[in-house]
Amino acid sequence: MNKDVLFSECDFKAVRSSGPGGQHVNKTSTKVMLHWSLKDTTVFDEVQKDRLSARLSSKLTTEGSLVLSYDQSRSQHKNKEEVFKNLVRLLEAGLKIPKHRKKTKPSLASKKRRLDTKKYTADKKANRRPPSL
Repeated sequence: MNKDVLFSECDFKAVRSSGPGGQHVNKTSTKVMLHWSLKDTTVFDEVQKDRLSARLSSKLTTEGSLVLSYDQSRSQHKNKEEVFKNLVRLLEAGLKIPKHRKKTKPSLASKKRRLDTKKYTADKKANRRPPSL
């Protein structure tokens, strides 16, 4: 993934933020909104775009773009860096191919332990009952 091209495709917008800063918050636009279009990107090929659209379907808008925001810092520059890092992290996680799980059977020892535990618990509960006369 070419981060320079990805950065150039992103559209950043600074807006007024809530959070730390007191009266400073009312005067400056420190919150950064990032808009990135998955359909129009040249960073990924079609297979990768399909994988990302499937994995990020809940985060994408109806037009197929991703909107992220960050406002933890009082600095607009830091917020811009962090929101871009979040985008890269999100895309890398979306492109990751999960490992194929091999089916396994429980071992004989684990089956025996499970049955022994069940028997012990049943005996313990049976001893709690009042004796029948």
